[in-house]
Amino acid sequence: MAISKRYFLATLLSSGLSVGYGQTYPSRSITLYCPWPPGGSGDAQLRLLAKLAGAQLKQSVVIENRPGAAGAMGAAAVVRAKADGYTLSQSHNGSIRYPYMVPNAPYDPNKDFTYILGISDNPFGLVVRSDSPWQTLDQFLKHAQQTPGAVSVAVPGTGSPGHLVADQIAAAAKIQWNVIPFKGTADSMNSLLGGHVTAAAESTGWATYVDSGRLRLLGVFTDRRMKKYPNVPTLKEAGINASDFSPWGIVGPAGMDPAVVRTLHDAFKAAMEHPEFAALLTSLSQQTHYMTGDEYRKYVAEAAQHQKGVVEKYNLRQS
Repeated sequence: MAISKRYFLATLLSSGLSVGYGQTYPSRSITLYCPWPPGGSGDAQLRLLAKLAGAQLKQSVVIENRPGAAGAMGAAAVVRAKADGYTLSQSHNGSIRYPYMVPNAPYDPNKDFTYILGISDNPFGLVVRSDSPWQTLDQFLKHAQQTPGAVSVAVPGTGSPGHLVADQIAAAAKIQWNVIPFKGTADSMNSLLGGHVTAAAESTGWATYVDSGRLRLLGVFTDRRMKKYPNVPTLKEAGINASDFSPWGIVGPAGMDPAVVRTLHDAFKAAMEHPEFAALLTSLSQQTHYMTGDEYRKYVAEAAQHQKGVVEKYNLRQS
């Protein structure tokens, strides 16, 4: 019996197949840009997420590291790719902020991406080596006030959340310290552990070092104390009106096929809910922060306006 064209197309769609040429999606490996160097917490999360999502998709998801520009290089690369679902990137507040910091920015966060889903939160904190003399945030800040220019603070890139909050701390506490940008958490942690900088204002790549006793967490940049570190105060408790919340997720180029987006969304959502990924986030003192693609896009629209204001307030626009 002959099959009608309408029935054939309906079957294709219900089976999750691409209508164009009748090929299944995905039919080959997918590239996921990691905008951080290998070895850091962001890299570890994306590699595990890629492995778990690849199992769902029955195709490999290959991590390609694109560090630099406070984590914006992945986003800058993905906008140049075909919108066929085979090139993706992590997105976060640093990549949202980047276009407002540089002239002739390579993308607009409101127009140039397909937002697939939000994955996780990304709290930041201030850490020092455990053999340092400062037991509390107040002690450390008083030391920095009394020794202008002597304290150096590692941050994960110019314009990163760590950089912005470090500047806010300096302004609020009338401190002169040196902010040293690195390409990512792995580099800044190595510098701190090696004694090359005094402290680090970083995301929770420090958690394993804090738990092992090599680093001391003095303060967190969240609005509330972290559940894992209930004795560590927030900056606001120390009288500094500064905080940062930087959830991250997965994006692709603008104009992706909605059916492909659904397939990717479902695969990465299953990956983020996997016990192995949950265990990794717990070890990093993070937790999932799920958003649908639409919810993530709306979050970015609001965050972009906020980040634009931050850049203007702290004169972060580069010439």
